Amino acid sequence: MAEIPAELVKTLRDATNVSMVECKRALQEAEGDIAKATKILRERGMAVAAKKAARAANQGLLASATADNGRVLSLVEVNCETDFVARNPDFVAFVKRMAEAACQTDAGLADAVKDQVVAKVAEIGENIVVRRNLRYVLKETGALASYIHLGGKVGVLVELGAGQDATLGQAAFKELLKDLTLHIAACSPKYLVPSQVPAADVTAEREIYAKQVKNKPPQILTKIVDGKMKKYYSEVCLLEQPFVKEAKQSVSALLAEKGKALGDTLIVRRFVRYQLGE
Repeated sequence: MAEIPAELVKTLRDATNVSMVECKRALQEAEGDIAKATKILRERGMAVAAKKAARAANQGLLASATADNGRVLSLVEVNCETDFVARNPDFVAFVKRMAEAACQTDAGLADAVKDQVVAKVAEIGENIVVRRNLRYVLKETGALASYIHLGGKVGVLVELGAGQDATLGQAAFKELLKDLTLHIAACSPKYLVPSQVPAADVTAEREIYAKQVKNKPPQILTKIVDGKMKKYYSEVCLLEQPFVKEAKQSVSALLAEKGKALGDTLIVRRFVRYQLGE
């Protein structure tokens, strides 16, 4: 049996909250593959579904900027080496300029601002990387909103659509748009609706749940797995999630309620959530 380094066991322990002994056993079965070991633990019902995979703890900031009277919004992540530099006013201003530049393009920003990055590296003395950027351009009736949370560690963009221009100026619509950004920041949805979840992920989840209840009678096993999948969708899909301010109400039900009150149909067209170092 292969010897498993203690550091790898600890990484799996931190990611799953399962005991060191069980983590080591799973890693041995998986021949050191942490992804396979995590799946083994989940099949045994030991690991939580939400994975806290070990990720590079990159320092830096997320920032957003707007253009064209709010019809364009950007989101950008810029990394540096230390938190000390991330809090430096010059670095903060640089990231803001990168967000403004991101309002002008859908392409990756890194190449376009290469000279500016080189100059800032020379000035600050740390490596700086414009890691990723995204731009939303409003093309239909609706509104865009952004939100930066935790001192630049989490960033959100969302587009909320409406059927009538008059709806956009209503206080209830504006409040809903703000609440959606707060919800996405707090609840970390990966997809808008269940149909967007990759088929491979759905198959993998169903296999895991089926193994967890394999001793149940065949006639009820499928119903149990379906129930677990419903719970899974409520964790990863925005419209299926319980609203952060009212857990008894789903986000889709919230949209329907607010739309009825406004005499309009409201839809979330798209959203994105960046977390520093993902």
